[in-house]
Amino acid sequence: MTRQELIEQIKKKRSFLCVGLDTDPRKMPQCVLDLYDPVFEFNRAIIDATAPYCVAYKPNLAFYEAYGLSGMETFVKTIRYLKEHHPHHLIIADAKRGDIGNTSKMYARTFFEEYDVDALTVAPYMGEDSVTPFLEYEGRWVVLLALTSNKGSHDFQLTADAQGERLFERVLRTSQQWATEDNMMYVVGATQGRMFEDVRRVAPRHFLLVPGVGAQGGSLEEVCRYGMNDDCGLLVNSSRGIIYASQDDHFAEVAGNKARELQQQMDLELTRHGL
Repeated sequence: MTRQELIEQIKKKRSFLCVGLDTDPRKMPQCVLDLYDPVFEFNRAIIDATAPYCVAYKPNLAFYEAYGLSGMETFVKTIRYLKEHHPHHLIIADAKRGDIGNTSKMYARTFFEEYDVDALTVAPYMGEDSVTPFLEYEGRWVVLLALTSNKGSHDFQLTADAQGERLFERVLRTSQQWATEDNMMYVVGATQGRMFEDVRRVAPRHFLLVPGVGAQGGSLEEVCRYGMNDDCGLLVNSSRGIIYASQDDHFAEVAGNKARELQQQMDLELTRHGL
């Protein structure tokens, strides 16, 4: 999916919602646990119910790798289901890869050739040669970790150098020499509040993938006030608040309702910002 196609989907659906598929069997309703592949069946039901209200899905690899080969088979089935039945959604593999060049090349091959996802979260700590292999694939996105929503983000990301530039700002500034807003996004946590202003001073045009709205306490209104640009420029992720909203037989319907509620809020924010 190109940048322009993503913008068109946001305007068409009046939504910039990304649904996180952090699927944990221990949190799934009993009604799916006896099925042949309960995680896939759960994902399929959630996807079908939420697809009208979102523009992206983000399966988190940790929730599939934890179950070995069977878990990865479920991940692949989920990607294939999305591509076959909901082809206009951006698929982001949340894997946070990044290593020396040769290793990153293999990670890139894995996710962009074998799994055929549209985007991949990448850790920037090892620098340019660990990131550029992922940028060699036309039409695919690197989603670079910049300013995350977890408590530990303050340990390093806000540390300033002698000139007063904080680490996340250096990541934003330096990485723009490797790619453009057409193939690179940044992860910025919803809990960072007005820090979105600082992000936008360095990266005004790039899309931001924003986790942390809902269960982690981030404010959608605040994210939009400080982070939205003329193209929207936001993909706001919600995982637990949608997929685990109900534990009964109607879990998918409830998830769809939660996604619709967020979409309606996003519609208001888009209108408020003249989009």
